[in-house]
Amino acid sequence: MTGFLPRLTPKRTAFGCTFLRCMSSNPSFEVFDRKVKRIQRQRAGKNVEQSREVEYLKDEIALRTTERLAFISRHFPNVLNLGSGAGNLEKVICDPNTPDSELIQSRLGKITMVDHSENLLYRDSDPSQFDFNHKMNIERVVDDEENLEKVKFPSNSFDAVISSMSMHWINDLPGVLNRIQDILIPDGMFMGAMIGGDTLFELRTSLQLAEMERYGGMSPRLSPLADVKDVGGLMQRAKFNLLTVDVDDIIVNYPDIFALMKDLQAMGESNAVLMRPHSISRDLLFAADAIYRSMHGDSDGTLPATFRIIYMIGWKPSPTQQQPLKRGSGEINLKDALKIETPPE
Repeated sequence: MTGFLPRLTPKRTAFGCTFLRCMSSNPSFEVFDRKVKRIQRQRAGKNVEQSREVEYLKDEIALRTTERLAFISRHFPNVLNLGSGAGNLEKVICDPNTPDSELIQSRLGKITMVDHSENLLYRDSDPSQFDFNHKMNIERVVDDEENLEKVKFPSNSFDAVISSMSMHWINDLPGVLNRIQDILIPDGMFMGAMIGGDTLFELRTSLQLAEMERYGGMSPRLSPLADVKDVGGLMQRAKFNLLTVDVDDIIVNYPDIFALMKDLQAMGESNAVLMRPHSISRDLLFAADAIYRSMHGDSDGTLPATFRIIYMIGWKPSPTQQQPLKRGSGEINLKDALKIETPPE
Protein backbone atom coordinates (compact mmCIF):
# COMPACT_ATOMS: atom_id res chain seq x y z
CA MET A 1 0.00 0.00 0.00
CA THR A 2 1.03 3.60 -0.41
CA GLY A 3 -0.19 4.78 2.97
CA PHE A 4 -3.38 6.43 1.79
CA LEU A 5 -5.84 7.70 4.37
CA PRO A 6 -9.42 7.51 3.06
CA ARG A 7 -11.62 10.44 3.99
CA LEU A 8 -14.97 9.90 2.38
CA THR A 9 -17.06 13.05 2.27
CA PRO A 10 -20.30 12.66 0.32
CA LYS A 11 -21.56 15.82 -1.32
CA ARG A 12 -24.68 14.79 -3.15
CA THR A 13 -26.73 16.96 -5.43
CA ALA A 14 -29.82 15.61 -7.16
CA PHE A 15 -30.54 16.74 -10.69
CA GLY A 16 -33.63 16.33 -12.82
CA CYS A 17 -33.65 16.97 -16.55
CA THR A 18 -30.60 18.91 -17.71
CA PHE A 19 -29.46 20.42 -20.99
CA LEU A 20 -26.61 19.14 -23.09
CA ARG A 21 -23.54 21.10 -23.82
CA CYS A 22 -22.05 20.47 -27.25
CA MET A 23 -20.50 16.98 -27.43
CA SER A 24 -19.66 15.08 -30.58
CA SER A 25 -21.53 11.86 -31.36
CA ASN A 26 -19.26 11.12 -34.32
CA PRO A 27 -17.56 7.72 -33.77
CA SER A 28 -14.42 9.01 -35.51
CA PHE A 29 -14.03 11.75 -32.89
CA GLU A 30 -11.44 10.32 -30.49
CA VAL A 31 -10.01 11.77 -27.30
CA PHE A 32 -8.71 8.59 -25.69
CA ASP A 33 -6.42 5.91 -27.08
CA ARG A 34 -8.40 2.74 -26.38
CA LYS A 35 -5.44 0.49 -27.28
CA VAL A 36 -3.25 2.24 -24.72
CA LYS A 37 -6.02 2.04 -22.13
CA ARG A 38 -6.32 -1.70 -22.70
CA ILE A 39 -2.55 -2.11 -22.29
CA GLN A 40 -2.66 -0.12 -19.04
CA ARG A 41 -5.50 -2.24 -17.67
CA GLN A 42 -3.85 -5.47 -18.84
CA ARG A 43 -0.66 -4.45 -17.02
CA ALA A 44 -2.65 -3.59 -13.88
CA GLY A 45 -4.49 -6.92 -13.97
CA LYS A 46 -1.26 -8.84 -14.44
CA ASN A 47 0.16 -7.39 -11.23
CA VAL A 48 -2.46 -9.20 -9.19
CA GLU A 49 -1.61 -8.26 -5.59
CA GLN A 50 -0.85 -4.61 -6.30
CA SER A 51 -4.00 -4.10 -8.34
CA ARG A 52 -6.07 -5.61 -5.52
CA GLU A 53 -4.46 -3.32 -2.96
CA VAL A 54 -5.48 -0.16 -4.82
CA GLU A 55 -9.11 -1.06 -5.44
CA TYR A 56 -10.34 0.98 -2.47
CA LEU A 57 -11.87 3.58 -4.82
CA LYS A 58 -13.60 1.08 -7.11
CA ASP A 59 -14.91 -0.86 -4.12
CA GLU A 60 -16.28 2.31 -2.50
CA ILE A 61 -18.05 3.33 -5.72
CA ALA A 62 -19.41 -0.21 -6.10
CA LEU A 63 -20.76 -0.02 -2.54
CA ARG A 64 -22.51 3.27 -3.27
CA THR A 65 -23.93 1.76 -6.46
CA THR A 66 -25.40 -1.14 -4.47
CA GLU A 67 -27.08 1.41 -2.18
CA ARG A 68 -28.94 2.69 -5.23
CA LEU A 69 -29.74 -0.85 -6.40
CA ALA A 70 -31.29 -1.67 -3.03
CA PHE A 71 -33.92 1.06 -3.52
CA ILE A 72 -35.13 -0.40 -6.83
CA SER A 73 -37.68 -3.11 -6.00
CA ARG A 74 -37.50 -4.91 -9.35
CA HIS A 75 -36.25 -8.33 -10.42
CA PHE A 76 -33.66 -8.30 -13.21
CA PRO A 77 -33.24 -11.83 -14.66
CA ASN A 78 -30.61 -10.82 -17.23
CA VAL A 79 -28.00 -8.16 -16.36
CA LEU A 80 -25.05 -6.75 -18.31
CA ASN A 81 -22.13 -5.34 -16.32
CA LEU A 82 -20.39 -3.15 -18.91
CA GLY A 83 -16.72 -2.50 -18.12
CA SER A 84 -16.86 -4.82 -15.12
CA GLY A 85 -13.14 -5.02 -14.39
CA ALA A 86 -12.38 -7.80 -11.92
CA GLY A 87 -15.94 -7.80 -10.60
CA ASN A 88 -15.86 -5.17 -7.85
CA LEU A 89 -19.61 -4.72 -8.03
CA GLU A 90 -20.32 -8.44 -7.80
CA LYS A 91 -17.90 -8.84 -4.86
CA VAL A 92 -19.48 -5.98 -2.96
CA ILE A 93 -23.00 -7.29 -3.61
CA CYS A 94 -22.04 -10.71 -2.21
CA ASP A 95 -20.15 -9.30 0.79
CA PRO A 96 -22.17 -10.15 3.94
CA ASN A 97 -21.14 -6.79 5.40
CA THR A 98 -22.91 -4.94 2.58
CA PRO A 99 -26.35 -3.66 3.65
CA ASP A 100 -29.19 -5.54 1.89
CA SER A 101 -26.69 -7.96 0.32
CA GLU A 102 -29.05 -10.94 0.20
CA LEU A 103 -31.96 -8.78 -0.98
CA ILE A 104 -29.97 -7.44 -3.94
CA GLN A 105 -28.68 -10.93 -4.83
CA SER A 106 -32.24 -12.26 -4.88
CA ARG A 107 -33.24 -9.62 -7.44
CA LEU A 108 -30.41 -10.33 -9.89
CA GLY A 109 -30.32 -13.30 -12.25
CA LYS A 110 -27.59 -14.02 -14.78
CA ILE A 111 -24.83 -11.38 -14.94
CA THR A 112 -22.74 -10.98 -18.09
CA MET A 113 -19.45 -9.28 -17.23
CA VAL A 114 -17.82 -7.50 -20.19
CA ASP A 115 -14.38 -5.89 -20.15
CA HIS A 116 -11.67 -5.34 -22.77
CA SER A 117 -8.92 -6.37 -20.33
CA GLU A 118 -8.77 -10.16 -20.10
CA ASN A 119 -6.30 -10.01 -17.21
CA LEU A 120 -8.63 -7.89 -15.08
CA LEU A 121 -11.78 -9.74 -16.11
CA TYR A 122 -10.44 -13.16 -15.04
CA ARG A 123 -8.19 -11.99 -12.21
CA ASP A 124 -10.64 -13.01 -9.46
CA SER A 125 -12.53 -15.75 -11.30
CA ASP A 126 -11.35 -18.60 -9.02
CA PRO A 127 -14.44 -19.75 -7.01
CA SER A 128 -12.22 -21.18 -4.27
CA GLN A 129 -10.87 -17.69 -3.54
CA PHE A 130 -13.85 -15.48 -4.31
CA ASP A 131 -17.27 -16.83 -3.45
CA PHE A 132 -19.18 -14.34 -5.62
CA ASN A 133 -18.29 -16.65 -8.53
CA HIS A 134 -20.60 -19.37 -7.21
CA LYS A 135 -23.08 -17.17 -5.35
CA MET A 136 -24.08 -15.49 -8.62
CA ASN A 137 -24.70 -16.79 -12.14
CA ILE A 138 -21.80 -15.12 -13.98
CA GLU A 139 -20.59 -15.23 -17.57
CA ARG A 140 -17.40 -13.40 -18.61
CA VAL A 141 -16.93 -11.90 -22.07
CA VAL A 142 -13.74 -10.18 -23.31
CA ASP A 143 -14.76 -7.31 -25.58
CA ASP A 144 -14.27 -3.57 -25.98
CA GLU A 145 -17.15 -1.99 -24.06
CA GLU A 146 -17.07 1.00 -26.40
CA ASN A 147 -17.75 -1.03 -29.56
CA LEU A 148 -18.87 -4.53 -28.47
CA GLU A 149 -17.46 -5.84 -31.75
CA LYS A 150 -16.99 -9.51 -30.79
CA VAL A 151 -20.41 -10.05 -29.22
CA LYS A 152 -23.36 -8.42 -30.93
CA PHE A 153 -26.02 -8.44 -28.26
CA PRO A 154 -29.48 -8.43 -29.84
CA SER A 155 -32.01 -5.69 -29.21
CA ASN A 156 -34.24 -6.05 -26.12
CA SER A 157 -32.00 -8.70 -24.54
CA PHE A 158 -31.13 -7.31 -21.06
CA ASP A 159 -33.38 -6.32 -18.17
CA ALA A 160 -30.67 -4.06 -16.75
CA VAL A 161 -27.28 -2.67 -17.80
CA ILE A 162 -24.91 -1.51 -15.08
CA SER A 163 -21.58 0.25 -15.65
CA SER A 164 -19.28 1.22 -12.81
CA MET A 165 -15.98 3.07 -13.32
CA SER A 166 -15.39 2.56 -17.06
CA MET A 167 -17.44 5.09 -19.01
CA HIS A 168 -15.03 7.99 -18.39
CA TRP A 169 -12.67 6.31 -20.91
CA ILE A 170 -15.31 6.06 -23.66
CA ASN A 171 -14.82 8.21 -26.78
CA ASP A 172 -18.29 7.84 -28.31
CA LEU A 173 -20.37 8.20 -25.17
CA PRO A 174 -23.58 9.16 -27.05
CA GLY A 175 -23.20 6.06 -29.23
CA VAL A 176 -22.62 3.77 -26.25
CA LEU A 177 -25.71 5.12 -24.46
CA ASN A 178 -27.75 4.54 -27.63
CA ARG A 179 -26.50 0.94 -27.83
CA ILE A 180 -27.34 0.40 -24.16
CA GLN A 181 -30.83 1.73 -24.77
CA ASP A 182 -31.21 -0.64 -27.73
CA ILE A 183 -30.18 -3.84 -25.91
CA LEU A 184 -32.43 -3.10 -22.93
CA ILE A 185 -35.94 -4.53 -22.86
CA PRO A 186 -38.79 -1.97 -22.73
CA ASP A 187 -38.81 -0.47 -19.22
CA GLY A 188 -35.31 -1.87 -18.67
CA MET A 189 -32.93 0.02 -16.39
CA PHE A 190 -29.52 1.53 -17.02
CA MET A 191 -27.42 2.47 -13.99
CA GLY A 192 -23.98 4.00 -14.39
CA ALA A 193 -21.22 5.47 -12.23
CA MET A 194 -18.35 7.35 -13.83
CA ILE A 195 -15.60 9.77 -12.85
CA GLY A 196 -16.33 13.31 -14.02
CA GLY A 197 -16.40 17.00 -13.25
CA ASP A 198 -13.54 18.38 -11.14
CA THR A 199 -11.96 15.01 -10.35
CA LEU A 200 -8.32 15.40 -9.22
CA PHE A 201 -8.49 19.17 -9.61
CA GLU A 202 -5.73 19.43 -6.98
CA LEU A 203 -3.37 17.29 -9.08
CA ARG A 204 -4.39 18.97 -12.32
CA THR A 205 -3.74 22.52 -11.10
CA SER A 206 -0.46 21.54 -9.42
CA LEU A 207 0.89 19.92 -12.59
CA GLN A 208 -0.24 22.85 -14.73
CA LEU A 209 1.42 25.42 -12.48
CA ALA A 210 4.61 23.37 -12.18
CA GLU A 211 4.79 22.97 -15.95
CA MET A 212 4.20 26.68 -16.50
CA GLU A 213 6.99 27.41 -14.03
CA ARG A 214 9.47 24.92 -15.54
CA TYR A 215 8.64 24.99 -19.26
CA GLY A 216 6.40 28.01 -19.85
CA GLY A 217 3.52 25.90 -21.21
CA MET A 218 1.04 23.15 -20.36
CA SER A 219 0.39 19.62 -21.65
CA PRO A 220 -2.72 17.40 -21.26
CA ARG A 221 -1.43 15.52 -18.22
CA LEU A 222 -4.94 14.48 -17.05
CA SER A 223 -7.94 13.36 -19.05
CA PRO A 224 -10.84 15.66 -19.92
CA LEU A 225 -13.99 14.62 -18.05
CA ALA A 226 -17.71 14.98 -18.62
CA ASP A 227 -19.76 17.29 -16.41
CA VAL A 228 -23.02 16.33 -14.74
CA LYS A 229 -24.94 18.55 -17.18
CA ASP A 230 -23.33 16.73 -20.09
CA VAL A 231 -24.32 13.35 -18.66
CA GLY A 232 -27.93 14.39 -18.06
CA GLY A 233 -28.19 15.78 -21.58
CA LEU A 234 -26.70 12.64 -23.13
CA MET A 235 -29.18 10.48 -21.25
CA GLN A 236 -32.00 12.60 -22.63
CA ARG A 237 -30.55 12.41 -26.15
CA ALA A 238 -30.48 8.59 -25.87
CA LYS A 239 -34.21 8.79 -24.99
CA PHE A 240 -34.01 7.43 -21.46
CA ASN A 241 -36.98 8.24 -19.25
CA LEU A 242 -37.36 8.91 -15.51
CA LEU A 243 -33.80 10.20 -15.23
CA THR A 244 -31.91 10.53 -11.98
CA VAL A 245 -28.41 12.03 -11.93
CA ASP A 246 -26.51 12.75 -8.72
CA VAL A 247 -22.95 13.42 -7.62
CA ASP A 248 -20.65 12.17 -4.86
CA ASP A 249 -17.27 13.58 -3.93
CA ILE A 250 -14.84 11.02 -2.51
CA ILE A 251 -11.68 12.48 -0.98
CA VAL A 252 -8.66 10.24 -0.40
CA ASN A 253 -5.51 11.44 1.39
CA TYR A 254 -2.06 10.47 0.10
CA PRO A 255 1.38 10.98 1.68
CA ASP A 256 2.76 12.64 -1.48
CA ILE A 257 2.11 13.11 -5.19
CA PHE A 258 4.24 10.05 -6.01
CA ALA A 259 1.93 7.77 -4.03
CA LEU A 260 -1.11 9.18 -5.84
CA MET A 261 0.49 8.67 -9.28
CA LYS A 262 1.59 5.15 -8.34
CA ASP A 263 -1.91 4.17 -7.23
CA LEU A 264 -3.50 5.61 -10.38
CA GLN A 265 -1.11 3.52 -12.48
CA ALA A 266 -1.82 0.37 -10.46
CA MET A 267 -5.56 0.97 -10.87
CA GLY A 268 -5.15 1.16 -14.65
CA GLU A 269 -6.31 4.78 -14.49
CA SER A 270 -3.26 6.50 -15.97
CA ASN A 271 -3.65 9.16 -18.66
CA ALA A 272 -4.73 7.75 -22.04
CA VAL A 273 -5.39 10.96 -23.99
CA LEU A 274 -4.22 10.65 -27.60
CA MET A 275 -2.12 13.84 -27.45
CA ARG A 276 -0.64 13.09 -24.03
CA PRO A 277 3.08 13.58 -23.33
CA HIS A 278 4.91 10.28 -22.97
CA SER A 279 6.59 10.94 -19.64
CA ILE A 280 6.75 13.22 -16.62
CA SER A 281 10.19 14.15 -15.32
CA ARG A 282 10.94 13.74 -11.62
CA ASP A 283 11.91 17.40 -11.56
CA LEU A 284 8.41 18.34 -12.67
CA LEU A 285 6.84 15.97 -10.13
CA PHE A 286 8.88 17.40 -7.25
CA ALA A 287 7.80 20.91 -8.29
CA ALA A 288 4.16 19.79 -8.54
CA ASP A 289 4.37 18.10 -5.13
CA ALA A 290 5.58 21.34 -3.52
CA ILE A 291 2.78 23.33 -5.19
CA TYR A 292 0.23 20.66 -4.21
CA ARG A 293 1.27 20.94 -0.55
CA SER A 294 1.21 24.73 -0.51
CA MET A 295 -2.19 25.02 -2.20
CA HIS A 296 -4.13 21.95 -1.04
CA GLY A 297 -2.12 20.13 1.66
CA ASP A 298 -3.73 19.21 4.99
CA SER A 299 -2.34 20.15 8.38
CA ASP A 300 -1.19 16.56 8.96
CA GLY A 301 1.08 16.71 5.91
CA THR A 302 -1.07 14.59 3.60
CA LEU A 303 -2.38 15.56 0.18
CA PRO A 304 -6.15 15.28 -0.42
CA ALA A 305 -7.29 14.04 -3.84
CA THR A 306 -10.90 14.58 -4.86
CA PHE A 307 -12.71 12.04 -7.03
CA ARG A 308 -16.08 13.31 -8.29
CA ILE A 309 -18.40 10.44 -9.17
CA ILE A 310 -21.46 10.97 -11.36
CA TYR A 311 -24.25 8.43 -10.88
CA MET A 312 -27.03 8.08 -13.43
CA ILE A 313 -30.21 6.01 -13.68
CA GLY A 314 -32.50 5.91 -16.70
CA TRP A 315 -35.25 3.66 -18.00
CA LYS A 316 -35.99 2.58 -21.56
CA PRO A 317 -39.40 3.91 -22.68
CA SER A 318 -42.34 1.55 -22.43
CA PRO A 319 -46.12 1.98 -22.92
CA THR A 320 -46.66 0.59 -19.41
CA GLN A 321 -44.22 3.02 -17.83
CA GLN A 322 -45.39 5.64 -15.37
CA GLN A 323 -46.27 8.80 -17.28
CA PRO A 324 -46.61 12.40 -16.02
CA LEU A 325 -50.09 13.87 -15.92
CA LYS A 326 -51.10 16.23 -18.69
CA ARG A 327 -50.54 19.90 -18.04
CA GLY A 328 -53.57 21.53 -16.47
CA SER A 329 -55.12 18.24 -15.27
CA GLY A 330 -54.64 19.02 -11.58
CA GLU A 331 -57.70 19.41 -9.37
CA ILE A 332 -56.09 21.14 -6.38
CA ASN A 333 -54.79 24.70 -6.42
CA LEU A 334 -51.08 24.84 -5.55
CA LYS A 335 -51.70 27.74 -3.16
CA ASP A 336 -54.24 25.66 -1.27
CA ALA A 337 -51.94 22.63 -1.17
CA LEU A 338 -49.04 24.66 0.22
CA LYS A 339 -51.37 26.86 2.29
CA ILE A 340 -49.95 30.01 0.75
CA GLU A 341 -51.80 33.12 1.78
CA THR A 342 -52.35 35.80 -0.85
CA PRO A 343 -51.01 39.13 0.48
CA PRO A 344 -53.68 41.82 0.96
CA GLU A 345 -53.89 44.46 -1.73
